[in-house]
Amino acid sequence: MFESPCKSINVLNAWSESQEELRETQPVSPRGTRKRVKAKKKKRKQQQQNEKRSVSAPQLCSDDADKGRTEKKHRPDEPIGRGIFQIGKKSHDVVLTETRVTWTPIQPETPTADRDVKKQEEYVELKDVFAVKVKRRRSVGQQTGGTLLGITLFQCKKKGLKLKEHAIHLNNLSADHCEIWFKSLKEILSGFKNRPKSLKVFVNPISHKKEAYQLYLDEVAPLFKLADIEADVTITKRKGHALSILKDCSLEDYDGVVCVGGDGSVAEVAHGLLLRAQMDAGRDTDSIFTPVQAALPLGIIPAGSTDVVACSVHGIRRAVTAALHIIMGHHQPVDVCSFSSMGRLLRFGFSAMFGFGGRTLALAERHRWMPPSQRREFALIKTLANLKPEDCELSFITSRGAEDQTKCEDGSWQTRQGLYLNISIMAIPCLCSMAPRGLAPTTRLSNGSMALIAVGNTSRSEFIKHLKRYSSTNSQFGFSFIETHTVKAVKLRPRSQGSCADVVSEENEECDSKTMPIISSEGTYPWNIDGDLLEVPSELLIRVHPQLLTLFGADMEEAEESPVKCSCI
Repeated sequence: MFESPCKSINVLNAWSESQEELRETQPVSPRGTRKRVKAKKKKRKQQQQNEKRSVSAPQLCSDDADKGRTEKKHRPDEPIGRGIFQIGKKSHDVVLTETRVTWTPIQPETPTADRDVKKQEEYVELKDVFAVKVKRRRSVGQQTGGTLLGITLFQCKKKGLKLKEHAIHLNNLSADHCEIWFKSLKEILSGFKNRPKSLKVFVNPISHKKEAYQLYLDEVAPLFKLADIEADVTITKRKGHALSILKDCSLEDYDGVVCVGGDGSVAEVAHGLLLRAQMDAGRDTDSIFTPVQAALPLGIIPAGSTDVVACSVHGIRRAVTAALHIIMGHHQPVDVCSFSSMGRLLRFGFSAMFGFGGRTLALAERHRWMPPSQRREFALIKTLANLKPEDCELSFITSRGAEDQTKCEDGSWQTRQGLYLNISIMAIPCLCSMAPRGLAPTTRLSNGSMALIAVGNTSRSEFIKHLKRYSSTNSQFGFSFIETHTVKAVKLRPRSQGSCADVVSEENEECDSKTMPIISSEGTYPWNIDGDLLEVPSELLIRVHPQLLTLFGADMEEAEESPVKCSCI
């Protein structure tokens, strides 16, 4: 039961039927705790009661309570308001400044009183508070009115990688003074500029075992409502649905975009935001161009199988943590890759894998009738059983030099030719529970470069050792057949040699897995772009664009490890 004490203030009645609030303790003022069973007594006695009750109510330090904050700028440590509230079971002296709310228990005077009070002083920084509500006690089923109890602050508390909501109850019966405190706190909280008030939300209903929308309703929507955030929700009906909306909708109506889904959904929304920015700026996407930044930040509610983008900005796969990053307006600039072929932009993304990573995803996509976890393990085991190298030409520009990467001059390219089991290009560390230090631990979210990881041809057993090290403390790159580079641009061109058919054809078993490369029967090569399959017929150019997109979150060094490890290798 949280609402504004005045009808003129429009505050959401969040958690209006909370049983916990029905059991809240009484406010501090002993005069205000008297039952109102004799409400029809003489007018004189009612006025005396009101006068007595107002004595213990919180007072503003300014003579003019309503105009003081707008006409006068206070120092960060200068008291704006001061009063007595009950917090827990004790009465406290509460002080409000521009930056924090401080409270100390009221105790009898003793020789050591000052020293004891200092030890018991507590506070909350207002930069960590995301909502303030008026609290009332209501009977079951009552929607409006109720007995005023005081005001409640909602704090975003951090514990390790987790963010969680914490309520601080300030109890007092005076409606006038609770309104003054409410307005003062509201005004301060409205001054935090990065906090969104209107969001466009896309939900992939088949993510999270087809429970992504319920996850949003249960864990995210109540927090958005509590923070007075308006959410325009679209439940996507097909692949590309979010992209088509982002290309045409009016983005001026929103302060950010939110995606509830896995890495594929995130990639689609991120690509849509960036493509819309290029359209608005008049960029020619059928050429090698310098892209402009996206107009709005992107929030990610993890609801997929790996959620590497969400883990990279949250460090943890937890919807409440992600929602609070959005509510608090935590902004993290992120580098983004562009993928182009034959001079035409194919898409924007964060990471790409060619070879083993692409073939595994292609096989999994052909078995979508299987349950997701079973499909992934089947594809991984089958691709390992038919492990064969890709014959390709790999060129790259290192992060040293290449001031104008749009020109990509031939003189700055370094070229390798040979057989590779897997090639990864990643602009973000790609943290996940299976690889807590990241698939690309040498890169960061916004360092202006990509990690190039080229795994040369080797035996199946050595390659499996490399894969297993992603979940251990040992370096996954400590093998002679692996080379890593920090790069600005990469070109990869498959070379048509050999006669083996497609990746998992049963007839492939006669081919020598160490020397015979794979050639796609359809003339295209599968790429794994952020968990999305992209078929490319020829050379692919990948460039990094520093801080092209802003995500709600923070740069994480390491992700939370999963207690369950993959058992398929």
